[in-house]
Amino acid sequence: MIHWEARGRPLLVAAAERPAVMAVLNVTPDSFSDGGRALSVDDALEHARRLIAEGADLLDLGGESTRPGAEPVAVSEELRRVVPVVERLASETPVPISIDTSKAEVARAALERGASIVNDVTALEGDPKMLRVVEEFGAGVVLMHMRGTPRTMQINPCYDDVVGEVYEYLAGRIAWCEAHRIPRVRLAIDPGIGFGKTLEHNLELLRNLERFASLGCAVVIGTSRKGFLGKLTGRDVAGREVASVVSSLAACVQGASVVRVHDVGPMVDAIKVWTAILGWGANR
Repeated sequence: MIHWEARGRPLLVAAAERPAVMAVLNVTPDSFSDGGRALSVDDALEHARRLIAEGADLLDLGGESTRPGAEPVAVSEELRRVVPVVERLASETPVPISIDTSKAEVARAALERGASIVNDVTALEGDPKMLRVVEEFGAGVVLMHMRGTPRTMQINPCYDDVVGEVYEYLAGRIAWCEAHRIPRVRLAIDPGIGFGKTLEHNLELLRNLERFASLGCAVVIGTSRKGFLGKLTGRDVAGREVASVVSSLAACVQGASVVRVHDVGPMVDAIKVWTAILGWGANR
């Protein structure tokens, strides 16, 4: 059984119930799938309310695109994008809010205003001040594997053993966090599908998620609308809903406890049907 907590509050108890759905909420002009969709605070709130109504268990708010080739965003701009949204969301919904950032200043501002999770694509390596922020607030953390930076990660990514190398990296980051007083119960891991990986690398990781689940942390998987699905199906971003749901559900079968998705309603329905077939009790 895998627990994941933040600020002493359970975020999920995996395996006892069902996989959780983390909804993507981008307030960026250039994210690969939904950039520009929710640029204003009111637009972001309306979109968030819709995601919650569709069954989202967690909201993952991002103010900086991490798509392949993306350039960094200034701290001041990222703060301008996310702070008002976190503030308003936290005041009106009990759904846990994750801040998708690798900047300590942005994480601090979001946690001060009600966020409870830091989803860091650099696994707390990108900003030396991030550790103190996470420790101070008792935040939940998603440690993700990424080779390179968003700007460079898809330039000829190479591995001798992608599963083994990503596993060892994440195991090392868990050990580092525990050595710095962040207990495993507050950690989740993400092998970083599409972050410095080829199509075959992504498939190999998805085939072997049970190995990552053995680390004793919640496993977060984000395949939603990603480029490798386009290569497999020949469909553009707007046409990848079915592929996103199927790949996310396959990840659940292999041990993922959280799926990060854009299309919440179809994903929730898929999990309900799957858990009903399996006879699981939390089919809500």
